[in-house]
Amino acid sequence: MRQIVLDTETTGIDPRQGHRVIEIGCVELVNRKLTGNHFHVYINPDRFVEQEAIEVHGITNEFLADKPKYRDVHEGFVNFIKGAQLVIHNAPFDTGFMDHEFALFNPINPVKTHDICTVLDTLVMARDLHPGQKNNLDALCKRYGIDNSHRELHGALLDAEILADVYLLMTGGQTDLNLSGQKSTDSNSEQQTQIQRIQRGPKPFKIIQASADELEQHEARLTLIEDSSGSCIWRQ
Repeated sequence: MRQIVLDTETTGIDPRQGHRVIEIGCVELVNRKLTGNHFHVYINPDRFVEQEAIEVHGITNEFLADKPKYRDVHEGFVNFIKGAQLVIHNAPFDTGFMDHEFALFNPINPVKTHDICTVLDTLVMARDLHPGQKNNLDALCKRYGIDNSHRELHGALLDAEILADVYLLMTGGQTDLNLSGQKSTDSNSEQQTQIQRIQRGPKPFKIIQASADELEQHEARLTLIEDSSGSCIWRQ
């Protein structure tokens, strides 16, 4: 099973207002293990990035000025995700922007994300698992013991890497590769402990049997109830 954990950054929040994708980050899972393969690109959107968006992801207009246009990365991007299951947090946001870019690339016969991939929304999954709680990526990292202290701003590749860990923990799996590609750290050890706890499930309840003295006292109490009221439902 091939899955692509995906995130995007954009010039604003609504593609219907002409906003565009400026960063795509993807990491590959095969049979629920990180392979180390990834797709990552910054894109010149041919328009200004809104200041509110810059405050979220830190990607400036000056930084994007010499980056490729979407048409230059389309083929590589589609080939990387084709036939896979996309794992996305709040999928309608990202797939809405992807569909918008696909339509701009080929306005005559545009494809849709769902034409080339299936999509799994981890936000929907998290809301089912943790109803009434915060389920953004930061909250899920805290809940599952994932260190995201290096995430000062949003970034597509970094967020995709973090989401891969969150997804695997939410679904009880584990990964052979840590996100940095380095040796295991204390943080990874904590994550492994969390994974093992999820896989084992809750401990069975300990059954404590009543002693002979306790049973005798119980019967005496039932007799007292029966004598005073004429009946005892626990003996019926």
